[in-house]
Amino acid sequence: MFSSLFVALALTATGVFGAPSSADTVAALKAAPAQVDRIKILDQDSDFVFNFFNATPVKGAGGELLSATVSDFPVLVNNGLAMTIGLIGPCGMNTPHSHPRGMEMLYLVNGTITTGMIAENGARFVFNTLQAGEAQVFLQGSIHYQQNELCDPILFVAALNNEDPGVESTAQRYFGLPPDVVAASLGDLGVEYVAGIEEMIPDNIALGRQECLDRCGIKRQGQPTTQRQPRNANNALPSSVATTWPSTMTKQYQPSSTPTQSTKTGNVLGALAESDSTVTANGGTSNSVLIALAAVVGAMAIGYIAIGVFWLVRRRRSAAKEANRFYVRPEMSGRSLVPTEEKYDTQ
Repeated sequence: MFSSLFVALALTATGVFGAPSSADTVAALKAAPAQVDRIKILDQDSDFVFNFFNATPVKGAGGELLSATVSDFPVLVNNGLAMTIGLIGPCGMNTPHSHPRGMEMLYLVNGTITTGMIAENGARFVFNTLQAGEAQVFLQGSIHYQQNELCDPILFVAALNNEDPGVESTAQRYFGLPPDVVAASLGDLGVEYVAGIEEMIPDNIALGRQECLDRCGIKRQGQPTTQRQPRNANNALPSSVATTWPSTMTKQYQPSSTPTQSTKTGNVLGALAESDSTVTANGGTSNSVLIALAAVVGAMAIGYIAIGVFWLVRRRRSAAKEANRFYVRPEMSGRSLVPTEEKYDTQ
């Protein structure tokens, strides 16, 4: 009791100790035994007000997030609540992520968004289209996303039932594992491909689905990649891969000049002529995939040719049998077909 009050007095004695940091205030609030003690620590009326305009945003090429959590709004300590404001630009996406310690309820202020959620292994995929005035629940720990489907900005407000819900960006964290582990879990994709993909993962909020970008005339380029997983000796990228991928295996994606509902760009023959170790500029499709598609088409063509040859041979054999078909008169030896004169003369 006395220790917590001493901490509170120390924090408020700004003339001696200076203005307390947010971390110091949070520590004092957590140590306080009762709500009354916490209110004594929060001795300014403004301590109960949060200005989202002054919050530090999490920015990407597709928009930004402004959050009030215990780390920057100490009054939330022991109150089980946090809040996030999402400002998503045209076709922006709040990329797949999860909250390990909190359930989320998201309210859409304007516009239209699509959402998706997978709660755990074995659970079905939950998909919804939200209109302004509607809200959706995203379960604690579930992987979920929100996509702005319009060519205008939208705003959402999300409340979470934990003052420290946490955020885990799925793509960045997964590709932040040791690259050989990621490669093996993807069917031995190859460490160099893992490194290349990891380097291109855009910051949240990112530009979203290509169909929306084409519809709104937006080019996917210049997205920052500063939210990548920090590396140490245990999850480090091979030095050779880390230094060679950007120059030899990455090309800037550019959508088609004429927007279409489904972007399908690229010259297959030109892609096949390139090195198989590169990633083409045709929508980010690798040459290995193009070669595989060409092989499938070739195999189908050979199959159709074989069927045609079999049909022609069978038809010619059938025609030959028809040409050789004639009537064979049965043997009549020892039988008299017409009565003889001798037979009638005996009567």
